[in-house]
Amino acid sequence: MRTTLDLPEDLLVEAMETTHIKTKTMVIITALEELIRKNKIAGLKNFKGKIDLDIDLDHLRSRT
Repeated sequence: MRTTLDLPEDLLVEAMETTHIKTKTMVIITALEELIRKNKIAGLKNFKGKIDLDIDLDHLRSRT
């Protein structure tokens, strides 16, 4: 999809230099993927301590 964006040039250049990504398009795609990934992780953190898993770690560790 083609979209016209007005982005701060210095921010875009810094992102490209920091990530070693050569194209503006790839920097934007990477940024969007990372944003989605971080939000999914944040959503999973809401479940911390709320799910009771009946797992015997000692049993799992002794398996080969």
